[in-house]
Amino acid sequence: MAEHDHKLIHAFGALAELGQEITNKNNFQETIRTSLHLISGAIGIMRGAVARYARFGHELNMLAVRGLGDDFPLSLMLTSEDERQFLTNGLSPIEISQAQALPFFQVHNVSFDKRRLELFVPLVVRDEIVGAIFLGEKATAEPYTKYEKEIICAMGQHIGVAISQRNLMAEIERHAEDNRRMFDEMRSTYHDTVKAFAAAIDCKDKYTEGHSVRVGKFSEIIAMELGWGKDEIEGAAVAGYLHDVGKLTVERKIINAPYRINAKESAELNKHPGVGYDILQPIHHPYTDVPLAAKYHHERLDGRGYPDGLYDREIPFIAKIVTLADSFDAMTTDRPYKARRPAKDVVDDLQKNSGVQFAPELVTAFLAGMLRELKGEDRTKRFRRLLGRDYMEAEGIVDKLKYTLNEMAPTTPMTYIAAAGIGDRSLH
Repeated sequence: MAEHDHKLIHAFGALAELGQEITNKNNFQETIRTSLHLISGAIGIMRGAVARYARFGHELNMLAVRGLGDDFPLSLMLTSEDERQFLTNGLSPIEISQAQALPFFQVHNVSFDKRRLELFVPLVVRDEIVGAIFLGEKATAEPYTKYEKEIICAMGQHIGVAISQRNLMAEIERHAEDNRRMFDEMRSTYHDTVKAFAAAIDCKDKYTEGHSVRVGKFSEIIAMELGWGKDEIEGAAVAGYLHDVGKLTVERKIINAPYRINAKESAELNKHPGVGYDILQPIHHPYTDVPLAAKYHHERLDGRGYPDGLYDREIPFIAKIVTLADSFDAMTTDRPYKARRPAKDVVDDLQKNSGVQFAPELVTAFLAGMLRELKGEDRTKRFRRLLGRDYMEAEGIVDKLKYTLNEMAPTTPMTYIAAAGIGDRSLH
């Protein structure tokens, strides 16, 4: 009786330890190896193995093996009859010597007999086979008692749950990976569509080919210099790509006029921000402020812009970014009625109009990014690719940028950007 009590206490200790192992261990393989060690130690078993069932391959794959030799099969096939019988049997030990009617034991009889395996325990969780335990003879060479089989079943239940949880996590990870891949494909498709729109917009204007794409890239640079996150940077780029989408409805002869257009033509052209907003607003964009950039990218901080004459903080922040990017590209590319301006003149213009047309903190961030590239601190060559090497390396431009940045205040009484608006990386 005392020996029985000792075994009982030892078995319960092993069960508790097994539960702790399965709950706390992060390494699945180590958990299974430890589980096999605990079940062997609790009963005093010489050899054994734990396998996981692969339902697509209809096979048992060994996860942990103890004392069975290097030549023991690491994968054992099951027939549909085997699976049916194991499910019917449930989580209950099967004596291998008395189960020769099943194909599984007939096929692998030599391997099992050679290693003196005595018990096979199907691991069934919620009416599904998740694995199996193979157990050899006891160290005492005595047959397994009913009590020992109950202990094995209790431990097997723990191991089955551990394998089931692992299977579930693998399935969740697989679905998550599929979802990530699908999201990336959708994101790529969205970007390709945006770029196609940008190309379509610019096709109407033979003098400004590539303008929308460049504005998108300059907007992206500004957002990066502000320290925004990946999604917000992407949103700024999209806003830049699509800012002129309203021009699709403007007559080509107005857009392509090789002269300064008259008041009537100018009024027609000036409708494009509102039209762009109407085009983009019904579309469900990943970045909700894109339509606002199209509508308000011609507004100015001093209230002299259009279409609504918004003043300072009334202008959405994303529109201020696109305004700067749009104007910068206009100044640094050839137009039918004016040539590209020298780099130093452009810097002067940005400084002069900071706090009047442009938000000073955006001009500061933009010019600081340009200076870092020229000094070799930023090797991405973002500006060089868009402006050309010769333009970027114009004589005196580095000193000009340094002087301008030293002279510029990050903000002026005319502009105010709420700290929360920048801190939360909002595009508003």
